[in-house]
Amino acid sequence: MNRYQIAVIVGSLRRDSFNQKLANALVKLAPAEFSFQQVQIGDLPLYNQDDDANQAESVRRLKSQIRAAQGLLFVTAEYNRSMPGVLKNAIDHASRPYGQSAWAGKPAGVLGVSVGAVGTSLAQQHLRNVLAYLDVPTMGQPEAFIQATQGLFDDAGNIGPASHKFLQDWMDHYVAWVKAHVA
Repeated sequence: MNRYQIAVIVGSLRRDSFNQKLANALVKLAPAEFSFQQVQIGDLPLYNQDDDANQAESVRRLKSQIRAAQGLLFVTAEYNRSMPGVLKNAIDHASRPYGQSAWAGKPAGVLGVSVGAVGTSLAQQHLRNVLAYLDVPTMGQPEAFIQATQGLFDDAGNIGPASHKFLQDWMDHYVAWVKAHVA
């Protein structure tokens, strides 16, 4: 039985996104009591406070999926040394109207992969700042700034042997983080 439902938010819409591949592979490292549902964010309109009283169906769906989850897993790209606009847009939608945030109190893990040597470190830091304001307890350690290198994924799309131990350790810490916050 899946006791812990985790909402997965991928901060990239690119068809061959490294972060989408990472999210798909990473969830396979979790124990059976965890289930993961990717939250669609590509169809959200741009956030406009004028729409708070009459939110689009896609926004209501997003908020419902976040509220139903016991935890959050953010897997994000880095654009221009920050989080992608599509991710920030989703965060803004699910936090509004003011005082009705779907994010509050949900334990989160943050990681990402890019071709750069420092992975998505700056995007993750900016995301952590926003999540702190939204009262999302975010796992601080271990950090995972992953560079997309040959062998990160095997031919089947799983985590490759060179990164498996590191990412299994990250997942084990994340599982413990969620369990500690969902009592």
